[in-house]
Amino acid sequence: MSLRSSVLLMAWIVGGCTQAAQTVETAGGTVIMRDEVALRDAMRRLWTDHVVWTRGYIIAATTNDPGTPQVAARLMRNQEDIGNAVKPYYGDAAGAKLTTLLKEHISIAVDLVAAAKASDNAKVADADRRWHNNSAELATFLSGANPNWPRETLRTMLDEHLRLTTEEAKARLEKRWADDTRIFDEILGQALHMADALSDGIIKQFPDRF
Repeated sequence: MSLRSSVLLMAWIVGGCTQAAQTVETAGGTVIMRDEVALRDAMRRLWTDHVVWTRGYIIAATTNDPGTPQVAARLMRNQEDIGNAVKPYYGDAAGAKLTTLLKEHISIAVDLVAAAKASDNAKVADADRRWHNNSAELATFLSGANPNWPRETLRTMLDEHLRLTTEEAKARLEKRWADDTRIFDEILGQALHMADALSDGIIKQFPDRF
């Protein structure tokens, strides 16, 4: 084999290995970029943390667990993690704004759990109203950042998240343990659906980065 042929063969091998390193083949035979896989995995982890630590807070708060403040702090940190995750695509200001809106979402949830625990229906209604207003703000903000995230689609997903979380808290307070477990399964599945929808939007908006 000539020197030129050897060089061409080596370039082809290296190029093929580089391409292989950048892609992943799924069980169904679909080839996707590793950066896309990494984004989807990270987004799913963040939203799994969101619902897991929300559940942890509900359990702690409704049982007067002395570790409740630490659980609340960890839950708030998750909102920072989600905001930081979008900064590479939308900038620091947008990431900080998302964190602020998500922290408001959690603060209202704290108010709602406390009101429900105290059987204060007026405060429950007030917290629920503020929670849905926050959901609308989140949907407006996100849809303004990415045209692949329609506002009404986001609003529907976020409102479903609120509904399920409210049902989870009620089941806990009413000691309906079978419902409590079933609802959390629904919450987790719905959170993963939201995570995938957010990832899909980012990948469509920034195809050159995946």
